[in-house]
Amino acid sequence: MAEVEVWSLELPGGSEEAITPPADTRVTNISFGEELADANGRSVIKLGYQALTADDFDEDDEDDEDAPPQGTYTTTVLSALTAGKIEQTTVNLVLLEDRDYVLTNTGKNTVYLTGNYIKHDDEDPYGDSELDSDEEGYDLDEVSSDVEMNPEDLADLEIDSDASRFEEVQDEAPKSAKRPRDSDAAAEKPKEAKDKKNKKLKAEDGKPAPAPVEEAPKKEKKKAEKPATKAEKELPGGLKIQDVKIGDGAEAKKGARVGMRYIGKLLNGHVFDKNTKGKPFYFKVGKGEVIKGWDQGIPGMKVGGERILTVPASMAYGNKKMGDIPANSVLKFEVKLIEVK
Repeated sequence: MAEVEVWSLELPGGSEEAITPPADTRVTNISFGEELADANGRSVIKLGYQALTADDFDEDDEDDEDAPPQGTYTTTVLSALTAGKIEQTTVNLVLLEDRDYVLTNTGKNTVYLTGNYIKHDDEDPYGDSELDSDEEGYDLDEVSSDVEMNPEDLADLEIDSDASRFEEVQDEAPKSAKRPRDSDAAAEKPKEAKDKKNKKLKAEDGKPAPAPVEEAPKKEKKKAEKPATKAEKELPGGLKIQDVKIGDGAEAKKGARVGMRYIGKLLNGHVFDKNTKGKPFYFKVGKGEVIKGWDQGIPGMKVGGERILTVPASMAYGNKKMGDIPANSVLKFEVKLIEVK
């Protein structure tokens, strides 16, 4: 099972909305939006759903008259938000595919629900079944160890001899004791003449002048490339941001829909979530669809840029445990901006 595309729902104050999820959906976050209609108001988010009984799980009884009729819902409370005090709660609720639900907001402030669609993986994640089928396709007992080849085919094969596999090393020819030829001697004369000319140079006072010294060509010094990584900076609330690579594309601004790659880690290095291939993770910046650490840490990035976000627990999941994330955990995200819409 894998959580794929983001799911979200805007529930205005005082509204009631019926939904039928097109796929299994996990709701993980409920929060107020950026603007509050009632600065001190309280909103209770309720969920209405079709009640199930024990008889609903009995597959043998097809004509069960005691099952609750369509349209009859049981109501429960998902969250209670109070402006200025509790404006966000973390939940872990799965809404089943093609089931009818009713969400109600009793307050005046708009509430945003966020989560993910769930994809069920039926295939073996390690691909063992595919390997087994390949092995069954080849019976080694049927392969003969006596391979016959036509002698004419053997003649066409290039067989490297041992001699061709080693590089031949020739001994250095001994120096001849004979007198050098005139042409060789002539090649040495310009050098000797140059040395004699240097010896004959004299200063104005008649004393020998030192031979001119030829300056060696200066090597160009390569300018050291400045690292793209910038110093880590801390924002109000404890969020720390460090730009690893500055992008050169469109900038992520408040209200923009962005596509991200990311790796989420605990401070001990444990990876609890990641998106490194396939479809990027999309969300709207500053709309409460993600944790506050992302809403405040992504703006300012440009497409192609990479950043490290160190998110305090107060801007992540707070004092609640979420899957592999313990309560009151500081989270570290390595993020890369892929697209801005």
